[in-house]
Amino acid sequence: MWRIWVLFDARRALVAMAIFLFSLAILIHFILLSTTRYQWIDSSSHTAQPMASKGAPMPPAAPGTSK
Repeated sequence: MWRIWVLFDARRALVAMAIFLFSLAILIHFILLSTTRYQWIDSSSHTAQPMASKGAPMPPAAPGTSK
């Protein structure tokens, strides 16, 4: 394993790997932003609603319990 570092400079290899991984992460984020499901910046189509208006009303309290 040590012979690979004789062929490649460790600093250049790590910098190249970091640049590649950062570019890959940016590419994945832009691909997700181009879809309608995972588009989190322009959320005008999905307006936030309070949780109470989304679901059914709360069931009545169980007998014998108090507030």
